[in-house]
Amino acid sequence: MTGCSATGQTEAIPWGQVGRAALPDFTQTHRLPVHHWKVLHALAAGHTAALGGHQYQGTHCGQEHFVPHSCGNRHCASCQRLKGAQWLEQQTEHVLPIPYFHIVFPLPHELNPLIQHNQGRLYSLWFSSATATLLEFGRNNLQATLGLTAGLHTWGQNLGDHYPLHCVVSGGGVSLDGQTWVALRPQWLFPVRALSVVFRAKFRDGLQALFDQHPLQFPRVPPDLSEPTAWARWRRRWARRKGVVYAKRPFAGPQAVLAYLGRYTHRVALTNSRLEALALQDGTVAFRYKDYARGSQIRSMTLRLEEFLRRFCLHILPPRFVKIRHYGLLANRDRPARIAQARALLAQVPPPPEPGQPTVLYVQPVEPPALVCPHCAHPTRVLIRVLNRPKTPAVWDPS
Repeated sequence: MTGCSATGQTEAIPWGQVGRAALPDFTQTHRLPVHHWKVLHALAAGHTAALGGHQYQGTHCGQEHFVPHSCGNRHCASCQRLKGAQWLEQQTEHVLPIPYFHIVFPLPHELNPLIQHNQGRLYSLWFSSATATLLEFGRNNLQATLGLTAGLHTWGQNLGDHYPLHCVVSGGGVSLDGQTWVALRPQWLFPVRALSVVFRAKFRDGLQALFDQHPLQFPRVPPDLSEPTAWARWRRRWARRKGVVYAKRPFAGPQAVLAYLGRYTHRVALTNSRLEALALQDGTVAFRYKDYARGSQIRSMTLRLEEFLRRFCLHILPPRFVKIRHYGLLANRDRPARIAQARALLAQVPPPPEPGQPTVLYVQPVEPPALVCPHCAHPTRVLIRVLNRPKTPAVWDPS
């Protein structure tokens, strides 16, 4: 069941409530990978005693109250909020006072079924093809090493599979001999048509290498891509597409880069604020989404619980997969030395933070919960016991 309608703002419901309602039936009817099972159960256990927690007592009224532990999962919007703020604070040290460009490397929709069956391999090939293209253009056109940050995005507003790879590219780089800073022209990076040709060739050749080595898994839908003739015909069809890479408006400056990174690096497919209604009798859930085809109108979509979890599972990352990666000047190896070299060539000394000013820009720092008793609102409470997390919690039972 799928329905869409225009909507206004309504009170959000927790994702864990949806998960606890849907998981028992969903796990019985779907054969889930182990890491999908772990993610769904961790999110469903949110705000319950299944993950353990702290038992507090108000010093003024003597009433006890329980505060559950967070799940810590990277697909949890609540947990990622704090981690995103901490990550962004670290990035302020690596942003140079130069222009930055925003380049997007999408993949053709014809690849979606293959991606879903080979996420780790194709995501890695995607990263390597896109970043190798940009670094190669920097070496050949500028004789310089650029700085890149690439972030994976896999979902659309309606939880469908949508695959753009976003790259933040420095507007210049250190010359190959390490002696000068080579700046790009304002408002101009590289021709996107030329970037598209090179990127498509690198991705096509890498995909063919994976096919030749037989590590790919193929969807059970026609055509049978495991057969070489069908594979060659299918690959030629999507490889002939002309437009792939596109450039967005350049960032207004280093502060705009931090603002962008703060919004998108640790975002998850669906937040609690977008969930609107859970109908247990009908077995449906409703959530808000932005309909870009209708002028970014906010609309509501209603899905059956099974379809909702199926769509959410499309965006669960492979275990230990790194979805934000740095290259060139920003590569993790020797990054402090490279940034120091770039600042020296730019004659830029990092300014000390002003007294009383936060070090995290454009992300509201996440404060720890105040020690206030929820019963009497007195500003003092004491910890009386810690409940450890069970090894195998029954996550849909909040008791």
